[in-house]
Amino acid sequence: MDKTYYNFDEFLDDVDILAKQIKQYNPDALISIIRGGMTLGHFLAEKLNTRNLLTINTIHYNNTKKLKDINIFNIPDLSPYKKIVLVDDISDSGDTLEALIQLLSQKYPHLTIKTATIFYKPTSKVIPDFKIKIAKNWIVFFWE
Repeated sequence: MDKTYYNFDEFLDDVDILAKQIKQYNPDALISIIRGGMTLGHFLAEKLNTRNLLTINTIHYNNTKKLKDINIFNIPDLSPYKKIVLVDDISDSGDTLEALIQLLSQKYPHLTIKTATIFYKPTSKVIPDFKIKIAKNWIVFFWE
């Protein structure tokens, strides 16, 4: 399996780019998808000067092995918000983002949901609203 190593300096540059894209949307809250979206969510919250950073947990991979089902838990109360951004490191298959959008739309039909990732694959079921790079290999993030 070919791998691309993603370093901290590149990440800082990408956070600036994503923050500028997201700022135009002016979300009420960022929702980091744990674990991959945790570091990105934190840095974006700092750049966007917001304390409305929440988390939601999903399990869809065990190391590099994709699991059959997506486990979603620790769903935050999003009733006070109107516009959110789901934040993750990558939209690979898009299964996780798709499942979260479906679940959150059902639970909170008043929400406008956008998505943000650093990397995405053009074959993903969900192409993020805010994105930077096409993933051509397996990405190894500096926080792993």
